[in-house]
Parts: sequence; C-alpha cells; structure tokens
Amino acid sequence: MSFPFDQIEFNRNAVQPVECIKAGWELIKSQYWLFVGMSLVGVIIGSVVPFGILMGPMMCGIYLALFKIRRGEPIEFGLLFKGFDYFGDAVIATLIHAVPIVVIVVPTYIIFYVGMFAMMGVSGGRQPEPAALLGFFGFFALFWFVVMILIMVLSVIFLFAYPLIVDRRLSGLNAVKLSIRAGFANFWRLLGMMLLMGVLIFVGVLFCYVGAFLVMPVYFAAIATAYEQVFGLGQVQAPLTPPPPPTFT
Repeated sequence: MSFPFDQIEFNRNAVQPVECIKAGWELIKSQYWLFVGMSLVGVIIGSVVPFGILMGPMMCGIYLALFKIRRGEPIEFGLLFKGFDYFGDAVIATLIHAVPIVVIVVPTYIIFYVGMFAMMGVSGGRQPEPAALLGFFGFFALFWFVVMILIMVLSVIFLFAYPLIVDRRLSGLNAVKLSIRAGFANFWRLLGMMLLMGVLIFVGVLFCYVGAFLVMPVYFAAIATAYEQVFGLGQVQAPLTPPPPPTFT
C-alpha cells in the first residue's frame, strides 16, 4: 500500500551520527555475515550494468531486509532479490541521482584534458614552464575539490530515496523529492555520519579492500537507522484477502 507523498512528515535535525552507527551495528550484528554476503553480492550485481541500473533494486533489497529485521521479522538471503519488486521506481531514482553526477564529472574531465593539450600546444611541444604547470594543476585541484563537494551534497540529499521506496511505497520521483527535503533538513548531521563512515570504509580499503566490504553492512544499517530517526518506520499493511464465498442454506 502506498503512502500519500504530501502527508509524510519528517523530523528536522533528528539524526545522531554516532548513535546511528552504533545502532546500525546493533541492528545487524546477530545476522552480520548474512548482511556482508548481501552487501557484497548486491554491489557486484549492481555494478554489472552501466549507470547503476541494477544498483537501485539491490539497495532496495538490502533496505527491505534491514527494515524487516528492525521489526523483528525473519530474513533470508533471497530478500536481496525482492528488491526487483521495486525495479521501475528504483531505476528512476538511480538515474535522477546519476545524471547530475555525470553532468558534473564528464565535462570536468573534458576541460582537464583540453587544458593539458592547450598548454602543450602553447609551449610548442617543449616542457611547460614549472610555474604554469603548477598553476594549472593547482587550479584543477581546487576545481575538483568543488566538484567533490557537489557530489557529496547530492549523495546526502539522495540518502533516503531507496528506503522511502521500500518503506513508504513511494514512486521513484516522489521518493527523491522527499529525500531531498528531508536531507536538507538534516544535512549537517547526515554529512557528519557519512564522513564518519567514510573514515571507517577508508580504513577498510587499506586492508586490501576486503575490510571495505566488512564495513559496508554497517554503513547501510546506519542509513536505515537515520531514516527511522527522521521518518519513523511505516506501519506494515496486512495483505488484502478476498471475501469469503457466499454460503447457501
């Protein structure tokens, strides 16, 4: 059952970054290795198709499992593939997220390489002046810093899109709209949580990338906890059953 988009309320400044990470670990620790497997398979499958077309359904499957375990319901590995029940909405949300990033990143690469070739042309094939070279790379270092900030902002405000699709049955477009509103209302706290998790993931990457996959389930669980702090969990609707057949006397 879907929830009316305009009637879903959310809390402002409700996210507690450290508490989200701690509560996320408590949420999954009894099924930790199951979530490691789901995260690993989900990311691998989601990376097979360009633009993350399959990543959306995989994320929906992971959040479906997280919300079920939060409600005390049994879970299994197959729930990961139940994310395909939300395929259309998940793909729409993924594309809405991916397109702005592509629009930002691709021209940046083009400008960088055009600038490099232009500088080589001006120098007549000789080694460019050190000052010019330093200025060029300094400019693009600053430019890339701005680009990374923009990507980080997009990631923060998009954070609740998949949980909203799963928990509130929103369309992909409405889930992104509501995620943006709630993301900005909790922006600095969500950013703090993402930075903390980024440090943990970076430490995991140092261990031959294997550690990153061990941290990833905690990351997803922390987002699910932050979602609950902002929106609360929607009530599970009982499935509709057909009326009993008429009886004749």
